[in-house]
Amino acid sequence: MATRPGPSLVLHRHSPQSVEILAPLRAGVATSRAALAKATGLSPSTVASRVDELIRQGHVVERGQGESKGGRRPRALEIRGDAGLVGCVDLGVDRASFGLVDFAGILVAERHVEIDIAAGPRPVLSEAVAQLVEMVAALPEAATGVIRGISVGVPGPVSTTTSRIVSPSRMPGWNGVSVAEVIQRELAVPVIVNNDANLMAAGELFGTDDQPAPPHQVFVKVGSGIGCGIVSDGQLYTGSNGWAGDISHVSVPGATAVPCSCGRTGCLDALASGNALVREMQLAGFEVAGVEAMIALAQDSHPVATGLLRGAGVMTGGVLATIVNFFNPDRLVLGGVLADSAVFVAGVRSTLYADCLPMATEQLVVEVTQHQGTGGLLGAARVFLDQVFSVEGVG
Repeated sequence: MATRPGPSLVLHRHSPQSVEILAPLRAGVATSRAALAKATGLSPSTVASRVDELIRQGHVVERGQGESKGGRRPRALEIRGDAGLVGCVDLGVDRASFGLVDFAGILVAERHVEIDIAAGPRPVLSEAVAQLVEMVAALPEAATGVIRGISVGVPGPVSTTTSRIVSPSRMPGWNGVSVAEVIQRELAVPVIVNNDANLMAAGELFGTDDQPAPPHQVFVKVGSGIGCGIVSDGQLYTGSNGWAGDISHVSVPGATAVPCSCGRTGCLDALASGNALVREMQLAGFEVAGVEAMIALAQDSHPVATGLLRGAGVMTGGVLATIVNFFNPDRLVLGGVLADSAVFVAGVRSTLYADCLPMATEQLVVEVTQHQGTGGLLGAARVFLDQVFSVEGVG
């Protein structure tokens, strides 16, 4: 993996003084020395000194002229995107997404392939590394770079204290596995691992040019399984051990006692996930290859598919109503394959507004993700880069 020569890059840690400059610069709040002085309250000379140091470290670069507000036009500052690449991996049960994101947070390449998570950690993660290496080699000459680290999302719980996968229901052979250790046998770079729904929630922090991301969000991944990630005050919240937001094993009141992989019955995942819906469809005598086929049938007004999808939305909305009443988010986002079903989304939305307190939904926005297919990659990059541009850094 080749890279253009450039200044040495500080990856391990930043001083609190540097982070104070990096935060508004990364957020786009300030893009000049003068704007940084205003945003931070620091003196212009202090800002200039810290910016010069970040330029020497290879994280910040000057690009032409900024917008003039009277007088001389300021020099525009930005994070140096070509300082490196983050290799991003979003693993699912039967498919995976791979991406390369530069240090400015721009997704420069992506790839989506079928996998079998049950093949085990060694072959799956070896294939992930091979995919990333191939993607770097395929970049145009003007965009070549080096992978500075890898950020991985997995469809199972990940302990924030040990970074190991814990009791995953759809990942046979992965319990207790350190994804970082397996990957680092093949590529000696820092590796961060997280639950896929958490990373998709972090991906929602990328707003649009005219609409910044709300600071309090709940993201719900509704695919073959159900997962949830929480953003509080603009930061991903994972709780004390990493389990915050796990609604998949919340009991659905009054529901059928369907056995769940956790050993209990009536869990949301066992009743409303994509796998559960396909099972119910097949038990009703309709052979469908997957939940995508069910969604297609519902679009043609198939009564059984429509009823199952709407029922799943109602059950999911009922569980989420408690979350919304408790957390009072600005935005609830639906992602995953079931978010492509208008019937499912309508069931979630109508139940939320029926079951929540009016004050909890007065300003609540319920919508489908703007980053379907890439949210996990963007979130993986954001989590890694947040660590890079922090006092702790990455090891």
